Amino acid sequence: MWTFLTRRILQAIPVLFGISIITFMLVYYLPADPARMYAGPSATVETVTRIRHELGLDQPFWIQYERYIGRVLHGDLGFSYRKQVAVMTLILGRIPYTFALTLAGVFVELALGLPIGIASAVGRGHWTDQLGMFIALLGVSAPPFWLGLLLLYWLGYLIPIFPLGGAGTLAHLVLPAVTAGLGGAAWYARMMRSSTLEILSTDYIRTARAKGRTQFMVILKHVMPNALNPIITMAGMDIPWFIGGVVLVERVFDWPGLGRLAVEAIETVDVPLILGTVIFTALVVVISGILIDVVQGLVDPRMRQHW
Repeated sequence: MWTFLTRRILQAIPVLFGISIITFMLVYYLPADPARMYAGPSATVETVTRIRHELGLDQPFWIQYERYIGRVLHGDLGFSYRKQVAVMTLILGRIPYTFALTLAGVFVELALGLPIGIASAVGRGHWTDQLGMFIALLGVSAPPFWLGLLLLYWLGYLIPIFPLGGAGTLAHLVLPAVTAGLGGAAWYARMMRSSTLEILSTDYIRTARAKGRTQFMVILKHVMPNALNPIITMAGMDIPWFIGGVVLVERVFDWPGLGRLAVEAIETVDVPLILGTVIFTALVVVISGILIDVVQGLVDPRMRQHW
């Protein structure tokens, strides 16, 4: 396993460097002037020129990139132009909220999607199958911002069970997690149904039933372990999406996540903050991919032949 981990880490290094170069290039050629955004609209041309020189923005691309990547390798992601705080400090302040929403959202996806998918597969062609697929279709079709506003109106205003946005307690997390996870639960239900149907038609399942195993034990002991491989892969792909892709959910519920921080950085052309959030998110994507491969190998010994 250690050889596998070493190989994956070495493969990830050029990927991270490539992402950093592309992101830096896009930011470098932005039509907006970061020095002007930093100085303010009323600043003079001389002031903007001085700030551009102090920030090193008047240097060629490769010199700026070399200086920046040198600081990154020492753990310094720079200083936010607009917030006047170290980028690493801003990211670390948002990580607990982002990870909490990620874990809660994935939990909602799995807790709803897997049982619905199994029930639909076991009751194929019956009302349970039709009801499960209807719920899955409803979850896929509902836009997150619309669903979030609907949940806020119903369960935050009409029936004040949960807070109307913000963060701080477990109650604040429930509605954002349900909103972010419901669409994914629909995909999990469809995938789990397909995997379960495929496994139920295999010979070893018929053998298990011939030995007198109950339906529950067949599902638990034989179907679930073999049907979870694509689910684990999909869960690993969901983690990066939750970290940076639930901006609408964070906006609706005023949730202080990393995706919202990235959008604020783009709106204000805060170059160090843009670069810092992108590089951090890319690092999380790479690490989550490696961890998912390890988990798959632990769940299914057949996957270890690729280690």
